[in-house]
Amino acid sequence: MSRAVTVATCALNQWSLDFEGNLERIFRSIDIAKSKGARYRLGPELEICGYGCSDHYYESDTLLHSFQVLEKLLESPATQDIICDVGMPVLHRNVRYNCRVIFLNKKILLIRPKMSLANAGNYRELRWFTPWSKARHVEEYFLPRIIQEVTGQETVPFGDAVLATKDTCLGAEICEELWSPNSPHIEMGLDGVEIFTNSSGSHHVLRKAHARVDLVNSATAKNGGIYILANQKGCDGDRLYYDGCAMISMNGETVAQGSQFSLDDVEVLVATLDLEDVRSYRAEISSRNLAASKVNPYPRVKVNFALCHPDDVAVPTCIPIQWRHHSPEEEISLGPACWLWDYLRRSKQAGFLLPLSGGIDSSATACIVYSMCHQVCLAVRNGNADVLADARRIVHDEAYIPEDPREFCKRVFTTCYMASENSSQETCNRAKLLAEQIGSYHINLNIDAAVKAVVGIFCVVTGRTPRFSVYGGSSRESLALQNVQARIRMVLAYLFAQLTLWARGMPGGLLVLGSANVDESLRGYMTKYDCSSADINPIGGISKTDLKNFIQYCIENFQLTALRSIMSAPPTAELEPLVDGQVAQTDEADMGMTYAELSIYGKLRKIAKAGPYSMFCKLINTWKEICTPREVASKVKHFFRMYSINRHKMTTLTPSYHAENYSPDDNRFDLRPFLYNTSWSWQFRCIDKQV
Repeated sequence: MSRAVTVATCALNQWSLDFEGNLERIFRSIDIAKSKGARYRLGPELEICGYGCSDHYYESDTLLHSFQVLEKLLESPATQDIICDVGMPVLHRNVRYNCRVIFLNKKILLIRPKMSLANAGNYRELRWFTPWSKARHVEEYFLPRIIQEVTGQETVPFGDAVLATKDTCLGAEICEELWSPNSPHIEMGLDGVEIFTNSSGSHHVLRKAHARVDLVNSATAKNGGIYILANQKGCDGDRLYYDGCAMISMNGETVAQGSQFSLDDVEVLVATLDLEDVRSYRAEISSRNLAASKVNPYPRVKVNFALCHPDDVAVPTCIPIQWRHHSPEEEISLGPACWLWDYLRRSKQAGFLLPLSGGIDSSATACIVYSMCHQVCLAVRNGNADVLADARRIVHDEAYIPEDPREFCKRVFTTCYMASENSSQETCNRAKLLAEQIGSYHINLNIDAAVKAVVGIFCVVTGRTPRFSVYGGSSRESLALQNVQARIRMVLAYLFAQLTLWARGMPGGLLVLGSANVDESLRGYMTKYDCSSADINPIGGISKTDLKNFIQYCIENFQLTALRSIMSAPPTAELEPLVDGQVAQTDEADMGMTYAELSIYGKLRKIAKAGPYSMFCKLINTWKEICTPREVASKVKHFFRMYSINRHKMTTLTPSYHAENYSPDDNRFDLRPFLYNTSWSWQFRCIDKQV
């Protein structure tokens, strides 16, 4: 009796609407799966068109081109003798569904629509798709003519069904269905399905990977079975980084683990497993078997094909492994670095420019770019021809081989310290030393002439000269003078990004990197249209606390000793005049709150869904050892006042790598008004009453 089944799953770096590239990567994954003996291949969610198409899903072109890609897959000899499970949008009776299309030897076996749609946080699937609500129900789907001509089929099954091969039974889940309280794998497992598949479009969030792994393993721990998960990887065109982690689990234990972060566009995971292990595992779970005897059966699509090897007695099977999780510092080092690489190569630019202030945030951003250079050199050393070709195109040298991260960094990364009369020599030295250690092309310039010219125009027009508060000016004057400096830095950053390579006799332009962290964005502690305004921001979803830990990680792992003095210096904007040659302005004094407090406010506001009153109620207990209720009330009121006054800045926030669940990103993740009644009179009165 055949028992060893070989299955393949993959993580593909698909790109929204890149039908040609997506098809090529799907073919590569199928070729690898077949070469390793797999009889079934699973791909990521909506892999044909790319997951992040957003409102392009409304377009008939997206549906048309998806079917054209499916046609290429069906007619290719590469897809023969292996069950292929691919993802694409399908229009059925004028309703759009997010579907799996499962086919074998030029015949479509089943089109399985998604039943639970992701619609929280960054996900908006209900905007474009409708969930299939007819459990265990199958209808006829009339195929487009281009597909009929290949398959010879006029209609195929469409709906909630499972596949019955000669030797086992397979059932599909799609991403969110694994996370829902009543996951389909529960009932499918009770109905005898032995292999569960899940095609995902799941993005990276710091400290999230273990939750996904635990869900997959728990799916088969109580019910037995084999669980195969595929996921998208990379930046497919927006703020999210899909973090791979393809995996295969059996009976509650991981047997194959894919990488979470890598520059490989195609990663295929293959495992050979013994179906008898599933059957014997289930045999002794009497409660499971009792429930199975009463389950409503799924429609079964019979498939005249065996997944097992014909002579499999001597075929070795996979054994459980221990999942290796990255630390948060490793995640920051790797995730945003891979995202930056995808953005750089796909935007066809020649590198990055970063205003490097000598503070923690811009230094952390520089370290992420340096980590990207490390990843590129490592990938090339490991034989990744795609990365080598991209690197050569970026530096415009067909013979170039990136071997040393510092040397590659010099080619693709420009840092710029923009001094003013309010800048200290210490921050200038820190920026210069860090640039030397990572190898970036570093520029020192002074912005005082530009600042004086701009302020001079105002003085000529109005006859008034604004002054800093330390020289007797009002807070309005001082803030305006600080903002002029900050905004001129943004203008100069874009000027140098466009023309620095031209001035050096090199082709191409540079992408400007921003370096505002998630806490500053939440508080609005930034000038609108200053250096926080950039093309992209790799740290915009990361907290100050995590960035400090990441800096320490870089000191230890990249031997960047310049970071030690950066770590020990108090964060400062350096926009107010120096006092006796020393910095007198600090971020936390300006904000009226600490970065640690900001992280707490952010998590309560977004993750715990707390308004001012609820936040006060939670914090009087959390902080009872360090603050009186009146002090808590004052802190909460100050946060909400500052948050609401500055919320308008989130509408122009630079696109940032999404890494934190309390991100205030206004684009799609954190939808709020940007014109508030900043007195919060009713809410604050409720707090005062409790005080």
